[in-house]
Amino acid sequence: MSLAAEDIDYIKTHIGEWLAEVSLGKPPVVYEIELRERMLRVEEELKHQRELMKQGFDAMEKRFEAMDKRFEAMDKRFEDMQKQMDKRFEAVEKRFEAMDKRFEAVQQQMDQRFLDLNKRLDRFMLWSLGLTLSASGLVIAALKLWP
Repeated sequence: MSLAAEDIDYIKTHIGEWLAEVSLGKPPVVYEIELRERMLRVEEELKHQRELMKQGFDAMEKRFEAMDKRFEAMDKRFEDMQKQMDKRFEAVEKRFEAMDKRFEAVQQQMDQRFLDLNKRLDRFMLWSLGLTLSASGLVIAALKLWP
């Protein structure tokens, strides 16, 4: 089935009307204006989206800066606490050193007392032995001399 030349001319002349009726095709000027309006709307929306994204990024940057400040404050507090703890540990260490000195002094005193007690017991034993031997010698002499 081939089309005649007059059929093709008829289709060419009326196709614009038919497409306009079905709304599938519009006159080129209207269609171009509509495309430009759509492109402008899309560009404006993209610009708006870009601004929103920039605002979001700026807000996130502010949040990060605030968190950095909080972290720095916490670090400072931890450093201060560490310094205080170091000072306290030094004070406790000094107390332990003082206690060690006192214990050493007490230990030396106890050692000296035991040495003194040892000397007294040695003297006592010598005196006791001397007195016992002297008394026994006197008893033996008295028994020999006593007829």
